[in-house]
Amino acid sequence: MTLRHSIRDLVAQTPFIDTHEHLVEESRRVHGVLHPALFPCDDWSLLFYHYTGDDLLSAGMPAEDRKRLFAPDTPSEEKYHLLEPWWQRVRHTGYGQAVRHTLRLLYSEEDLTAASLPRIAEKYRALICPGFYAQVLRQKACVEHCQVNSLERIFMETEQPDLLRQDLSTVALSSGLDRDEVERQSGQNADTLEGWLQVIDWHFERYGPRAVATKNQSAYNRRLDYTPVARSEAEVLFARLARGEALSPVESKRLQDFLMRYCIQKATEYGLPVKLHTGYYAGIAHMPLERVRQNASDLCPLLRDFPDTRFVLMHIGYPYQDEFIALAKHYPNVTIDLCWAWIINPTACVRFVKEFLTAVPASKLLTFGGDYLTVEPVCGHAEIARMGLTQALTELVEEGWLPREELPGVIELLMRGNARALFPDRTPTSP
Repeated sequence: MTLRHSIRDLVAQTPFIDTHEHLVEESRRVHGVLHPALFPCDDWSLLFYHYTGDDLLSAGMPAEDRKRLFAPDTPSEEKYHLLEPWWQRVRHTGYGQAVRHTLRLLYSEEDLTAASLPRIAEKYRALICPGFYAQVLRQKACVEHCQVNSLERIFMETEQPDLLRQDLSTVALSSGLDRDEVERQSGQNADTLEGWLQVIDWHFERYGPRAVATKNQSAYNRRLDYTPVARSEAEVLFARLARGEALSPVESKRLQDFLMRYCIQKATEYGLPVKLHTGYYAGIAHMPLERVRQNASDLCPLLRDFPDTRFVLMHIGYPYQDEFIALAKHYPNVTIDLCWAWIINPTACVRFVKEFLTAVPASKLLTFGGDYLTVEPVCGHAEIARMGLTQALTELVEEGWLPREELPGVIELLMRGNARALFPDRTPTSP
């Protein structure tokens, strides 16, 4: 057996711990409860919705055609004719390849064609029944369990706590301060800073013991330079906000900075790692690359000020991944997560794994998170991640950087051992 084949087999046999998804609850899929942004239709086209839909627009697909493609009432044949010319242009991207692997792994179809369409449509419907999340994730993707950051709830009371372990989102509580949304979800609100800190405390007391981490993706809306702010200043700013006064951008940032740092301290008290979005933006035509470039340097003061906090920096900071290798090497409290990155740029991730493992302790890398709303493409993304890991590790051995006999231990660390060590064990216990 060749070196590549032996590594491939070992990687294929080792389950991932999936450290990042946005999956809606299985019952929602089973009952077809739609959401215009998260779950807009319930047919085969949904497989192309999350991420691949962005590449379709990037390739030139008219926005109105994309809207029709994912509309619930568009006939299947029309959807195919809307998609087909653009699918030929994006099928080789990481997003597109994840869908193609999914078609093969779930439906035994090599690609979407006019001939395979009726079979894919039928098999799509047949798969969706109670228990299909476990079938897709555990049997097809070889995933032990997922960590889910719900885009609907600060903390999702999941129906499957063993399979879908949950992050506690701190966005509405801090860096994206949204008092109305917090009150809608939890019934908690306050007109003073002291009261709002009690609201934050309530969320950690209620959900902290069940969460696996906190998650914050405010890098989509602001820089990650969370500077220290005196409590007295934050009290004045919060009081003005509670009275309905508009804060300037600088004042809003100061209040967010204070609240974010408070949430980080609470996460540390509860033993929860702090996950932060870094790098590339989902969607198209709105990414300020200069802000993305500043993510790594903006984080340095935060990493220094919270040495006991375990920070998980997500998506390798792409396309500025070299800086994140430097952060992980220099700061003991930093772990880098390859979630989503494999399908943003698969070959860049192969290079990243090689460079990371020759610069940084192997214990500081997490290697898979699908980052999907829809469960089916997770297995296709996991296949790409396994291909990439196999490629990177094969090259490291062939080039003399990694002894062959050490591969089993390294693979175990990268695929699940590091996640087991980093995140609290939230395996449900029997009463």
